[in-house]
Amino acid sequence: MHRRELFRLLAAGAAMPVLSPNVMAALHTSMRETQSASGYALRTLSPQQNATVTAMTDIILPQTETPGAKGAKVNEFIDVILTDWATDAERTRFLRGLAGVDERSSELFGKAFVDDTPAQQESLLRSMDEEWTREEYLPQPHTTGYQKRDQQLKGNFFGVFKRLTLFGYYTSEIGFTQELKKVIIPGAYHGCTPIATANKL
Repeated sequence: MHRRELFRLLAAGAAMPVLSPNVMAALHTSMRETQSASGYALRTLSPQQNATVTAMTDIILPQTETPGAKGAKVNEFIDVILTDWATDAERTRFLRGLAGVDERSSELFGKAFVDDTPAQQESLLRSMDEEWTREEYLPQPHTTGYQKRDQQLKGNFFGVFKRLTLFGYYTSEIGFTQELKKVIIPGAYHGCTPIATANKL
Protein backbone atom coordinates (compact mmCIF):
# COMPACT_ATOMS: atom_id res chain seq x y z
CA MET A 1 0.00 0.00 0.00
CA HIS A 2 1.35 3.43 -0.95
CA ARG A 3 1.80 5.98 1.81
CA ARG A 4 -0.88 8.30 0.42
CA GLU A 5 -3.40 5.45 0.32
CA LEU A 6 -2.60 4.53 3.91
CA PHE A 7 -3.10 8.09 5.11
CA ARG A 8 -6.38 8.36 3.25
CA LEU A 9 -7.66 5.40 5.29
CA LEU A 10 -6.26 6.83 8.51
CA ALA A 11 -7.94 10.15 7.85
CA ALA A 12 -11.37 8.60 8.18
CA GLY A 13 -10.69 6.96 11.53
CA ALA A 14 -7.79 8.51 13.40
CA ALA A 15 -8.03 12.14 12.39
CA MET A 16 -11.69 12.97 12.01
CA PRO A 17 -12.74 12.65 15.68
CA VAL A 18 -10.31 15.39 16.72
CA LEU A 19 -12.58 18.38 16.05
CA SER A 20 -16.33 18.86 15.77
CA PRO A 21 -17.87 20.48 12.65
CA ASN A 22 -18.76 23.61 14.66
CA VAL A 23 -15.18 24.00 15.85
CA MET A 24 -13.91 23.42 12.31
CA ALA A 25 -16.19 26.14 10.93
CA ALA A 26 -14.96 28.60 13.56
CA LEU A 27 -11.34 27.73 12.85
CA HIS A 28 -11.70 28.15 9.10
CA THR A 29 -13.35 31.54 9.70
CA SER A 30 -10.51 32.49 12.01
CA MET A 31 -7.95 31.47 9.38
CA ARG A 32 -9.58 33.69 6.77
CA GLU A 33 -9.72 36.63 9.16
CA THR A 34 -6.04 36.34 10.10
CA GLN A 35 -4.79 36.17 6.52
CA SER A 36 -3.61 39.40 4.96
CA ALA A 37 -2.93 40.25 1.33
CA SER A 38 0.67 39.19 1.79
CA GLY A 39 -0.21 35.83 3.36
CA TYR A 40 -0.85 34.19 6.70
CA ALA A 41 0.68 35.74 9.84
CA LEU A 42 1.87 33.23 12.46
CA ARG A 43 0.36 33.80 15.89
CA THR A 44 1.71 30.95 18.04
CA LEU A 45 4.52 29.24 16.16
CA SER A 46 7.84 31.03 15.81
CA PRO A 47 9.45 31.05 12.33
CA GLN A 48 11.82 28.27 13.47
CA GLN A 49 8.97 26.20 14.93
CA ASN A 50 6.93 26.77 11.79
CA ALA A 51 9.82 25.52 9.63
CA THR A 52 9.95 22.33 11.71
CA VAL A 53 6.19 21.83 11.51
CA THR A 54 6.23 22.39 7.74
CA ALA A 55 9.06 19.90 7.24
CA MET A 56 7.35 17.28 9.39
CA THR A 57 3.96 17.60 7.68
CA ASP A 58 5.64 17.42 4.27
CA ILE A 59 7.20 14.07 5.20
CA ILE A 60 3.91 12.69 6.50
CA LEU A 61 1.99 13.81 3.40
CA PRO A 62 4.46 14.60 0.59
CA GLN A 63 3.54 15.91 -2.82
CA THR A 64 2.65 13.19 -5.30
CA GLU A 65 0.38 13.67 -8.31
CA THR A 66 -1.44 16.17 -6.08
CA PRO A 67 -0.03 18.78 -3.67
CA GLY A 68 0.94 17.51 -0.23
CA ALA A 69 0.62 18.98 3.25
CA LYS A 70 3.01 21.81 2.44
CA GLY A 71 0.98 22.83 -0.59
CA ALA A 72 -2.20 22.72 1.49
CA LYS A 73 -0.55 24.93 4.15
CA VAL A 74 -1.24 22.49 6.95
CA ASN A 75 1.35 24.34 9.04
CA GLU A 76 -1.01 27.35 9.08
CA PHE A 77 -3.90 25.11 10.13
CA ILE A 78 -1.83 23.81 13.05
CA ASP A 79 -0.95 27.35 14.08
CA VAL A 80 -4.66 28.24 14.11
CA ILE A 81 -5.45 25.16 16.20
CA LEU A 82 -2.78 26.07 18.73
CA THR A 83 -3.94 29.69 18.85
CA ASP A 84 -7.73 29.47 18.80
CA TRP A 85 -8.62 26.01 20.07
CA ALA A 86 -5.91 24.47 22.26
CA THR A 87 -5.88 25.15 25.98
CA ASP A 88 -2.80 26.74 27.53
CA ALA A 89 -1.70 23.33 28.82
CA GLU A 90 -2.24 21.65 25.45
CA ARG A 91 -0.38 24.43 23.63
CA THR A 92 2.55 24.21 26.05
CA ARG A 93 2.64 20.42 25.75
CA PHE A 94 2.60 20.58 21.94
CA LEU A 95 5.42 23.13 21.76
CA ARG A 96 7.44 21.10 24.27
CA GLY A 97 6.97 18.04 22.06
CA LEU A 98 8.02 20.04 19.01
CA ALA A 99 11.18 21.13 20.81
CA GLY A 100 11.78 17.48 21.64
CA VAL A 101 12.00 16.69 17.92
CA ASP A 102 15.01 19.01 17.62
CA GLU A 103 16.52 17.55 20.78
CA ARG A 104 16.29 14.04 19.38
CA SER A 105 17.65 15.19 16.05
CA SER A 106 20.63 16.84 17.78
CA GLU A 107 21.34 13.65 19.73
CA LEU A 108 21.17 11.47 16.63
CA PHE A 109 22.58 13.70 13.90
CA GLY A 110 24.14 16.69 15.65
CA LYS A 111 21.81 19.27 14.10
CA ALA A 112 18.26 20.61 14.13
CA PHE A 113 15.51 18.66 12.37
CA VAL A 114 15.18 21.13 9.48
CA ASP A 115 18.91 20.77 8.77
CA ASP A 116 18.77 16.97 8.56
CA THR A 117 18.90 15.17 5.25
CA PRO A 118 15.53 13.88 3.97
CA ALA A 119 16.60 10.33 4.90
CA GLN A 120 17.49 11.40 8.44
CA GLN A 121 14.21 13.28 8.85
CA GLU A 122 12.18 10.30 7.67
CA SER A 123 14.14 7.92 9.89
CA LEU A 124 13.45 10.05 12.96
CA LEU A 125 9.73 10.41 12.23
CA ARG A 126 9.39 6.68 11.56
CA SER A 127 10.95 6.01 14.95
CA MET A 128 8.52 8.40 16.62
CA ASP A 129 5.62 6.84 14.74
CA GLU A 130 6.57 3.35 15.91
CA GLU A 131 6.78 4.57 19.51
CA TRP A 132 3.37 6.19 19.25
CA THR A 133 1.84 3.05 17.74
CA ARG A 134 3.14 0.90 20.59
CA GLU A 135 1.84 3.39 23.16
CA GLU A 136 -1.51 3.86 21.42
CA TYR A 137 -2.41 0.21 21.73
CA LEU A 138 -1.19 -0.50 25.25
CA PRO A 139 -3.68 -2.57 27.28
CA GLN A 140 -5.94 -0.26 29.27
CA PRO A 141 -6.79 -0.96 32.95
CA HIS A 142 -10.18 -2.53 33.67
CA THR A 143 -10.73 -3.36 30.01
CA THR A 144 -10.29 -6.37 27.83
CA GLY A 145 -8.03 -6.30 24.80
CA TYR A 146 -6.58 -3.14 23.34
CA GLN A 147 -8.19 0.27 23.04
CA LYS A 148 -7.23 3.44 21.27
CA ARG A 149 -6.27 6.21 23.61
CA ASP A 150 -7.23 9.89 23.71
CA GLN A 151 -8.08 11.45 20.34
CA GLN A 152 -7.76 15.10 21.36
CA LEU A 153 -4.67 17.27 21.85
CA LYS A 154 -3.40 15.04 24.63
CA GLY A 155 -1.24 11.97 24.79
CA ASN A 156 1.75 11.14 22.64
CA PHE A 157 3.05 14.23 20.80
CA PHE A 158 3.61 12.52 17.47
CA GLY A 159 0.12 11.00 17.60
CA VAL A 160 -1.37 14.46 18.12
CA PHE A 161 0.83 15.91 15.38
CA LYS A 162 -0.06 13.19 12.89
CA ARG A 163 -3.80 13.51 13.51
CA LEU A 164 -3.65 17.29 13.09
CA THR A 165 -1.68 16.89 9.86
CA LEU A 166 -4.20 14.45 8.41
CA PHE A 167 -7.19 16.48 9.55
CA GLY A 168 -5.74 19.75 8.29
CA TYR A 169 -4.92 18.23 4.91
CA TYR A 170 -8.13 16.35 4.22
CA THR A 171 -10.34 19.27 5.26
CA SER A 172 -8.39 21.70 3.06
CA GLU A 173 -9.60 22.51 -0.44
CA ILE A 174 -6.59 20.72 -1.92
CA GLY A 175 -7.01 17.58 0.14
CA PHE A 176 -10.78 17.44 -0.22
CA THR A 177 -11.22 18.25 -3.88
CA GLN A 178 -7.93 17.20 -5.52
CA GLU A 179 -6.89 14.23 -3.38
CA LEU A 180 -10.25 12.78 -2.29
CA LYS A 181 -12.08 14.00 -5.43
CA LYS A 182 -15.00 15.25 -3.34
CA VAL A 183 -17.32 18.18 -4.01
CA ILE A 184 -17.52 20.63 -1.12
CA ILE A 185 -20.90 22.02 -2.18
CA PRO A 186 -22.89 19.48 -4.23
CA GLY A 187 -25.57 20.43 -6.74
CA ALA A 188 -28.67 22.14 -5.44
CA TYR A 189 -31.70 20.10 -4.38
CA HIS A 190 -35.00 21.28 -5.75
CA GLY A 191 -37.84 19.70 -3.81
CA CYS A 192 -41.55 19.91 -4.52
CA THR A 193 -40.98 20.72 -8.17
CA PRO A 194 -44.24 20.67 -10.16
CA ILE A 195 -44.50 17.78 -12.58
CA ALA A 196 -46.04 18.45 -15.97
CA THR A 197 -49.54 17.03 -16.22
CA ALA A 198 -49.60 13.90 -18.33
CA ASN A 199 -51.72 13.93 -21.43
CA LYS A 200 -55.14 12.59 -20.65
CA LEU A 201 -56.57 9.87 -22.78
